[in-house]
Amino acid sequence: MTQTIRYGLVGTGMMGCEHIRNIRLIPGARITAIADPVEASLDWADASLGDQRPARFRSAEDLAEKGEIDAVIVSSPNYTHRDVLAPLFERDVAILCEKPLATTIPDASWIVEQAERRSAPFWTGMEYRYMPPVARFVEQVHGGRVGKLHMVSMREHRFPFLVKVGDWNRFARNTGGTMVEKCCHFFDLMRLITRSEAVRVYCSGAMDVNHVDERYGGEQPDIIDNSYTVVDFADGTRALLDLCMFAEGAEHQEEISATGDEARLDVLIPPGELVWSPRVPLRAPKRVERELVAVDEAAMAAGSHHGATFHQHEAFARAVRGEGPIEVTARDGLLAVAIGVAAEISAREQRAVELKELI
Repeated sequence: MTQTIRYGLVGTGMMGCEHIRNIRLIPGARITAIADPVEASLDWADASLGDQRPARFRSAEDLAEKGEIDAVIVSSPNYTHRDVLAPLFERDVAILCEKPLATTIPDASWIVEQAERRSAPFWTGMEYRYMPPVARFVEQVHGGRVGKLHMVSMREHRFPFLVKVGDWNRFARNTGGTMVEKCCHFFDLMRLITRSEAVRVYCSGAMDVNHVDERYGGEQPDIIDNSYTVVDFADGTRALLDLCMFAEGAEHQEEISATGDEARLDVLIPPGELVWSPRVPLRAPKRVERELVAVDEAAMAAGSHHGATFHQHEAFARAVRGEGPIEVTARDGLLAVAIGVAAEISAREQRAVELKELI
């Protein structure tokens, strides 16, 4: 028999509802409590809950005190994570906290300190690791398919930030800035792929197209909508992130390349294709191999992250049951935030930022 896990959720907006749909696909999972201060958000959850009718609360404190839970998902707005986690840390429950772990390095560091003192699992939500094509890509890079890795290139050309409750995601003070809010996924992947730590960040970015004419309480948004970010790693590997959030017509939303001394490997999402291009002598025929990585249809339909949310929940459930490791720690979350903060500083101050300045 599969051990039943009773889940609570704090934050039932767009990402919270995606978590609900994916938790329902996990054998032995039940959603027993949800919390959100906005009644409309709690109502949105009903469409994703199916026949499950969890207790409803208006705060993390109430859910922590009264909810019958074994694990909790935190998918509230970025700037609330520290306050939301504080009462949850007082209970011996497993926690999955959505990215970014926090909007500032001090808050993220505090979360790490609390998480590392407790025995219950703490997991930072980094869905991009769990896209099946990306997971296969990382496996092949680590398996030596490109030889010695020297360069990692990532491109996300996508749609603008969506509208959120209270328009909180229009201001860097709430999100940590685009390079923290959106790009911590990619900075986490850079660390995962290189198996090294960032030492230096340079970012050139601005808000050029999106949100320029928007005003909220008379205030103009201040979030980057396009950037190039270069990250130097301790082992000599370098990585590039090319972000554009006004390119919703692009064929591939994400493209990741790893280039070593023997070959280049690309992953394209969609369609989830891996392309391997070994080095050949000048003017010799190219020897390109392609592999399409299948994704479970139910997992694909349950979210907007190419099946990743489901596979992340599979791994998290194993950790909750004591059957698997914590694969993305609070410290992983902190280090991704730190690279994002460095990129935000770099874009504003037009200089390279050393990570030792920050942590």
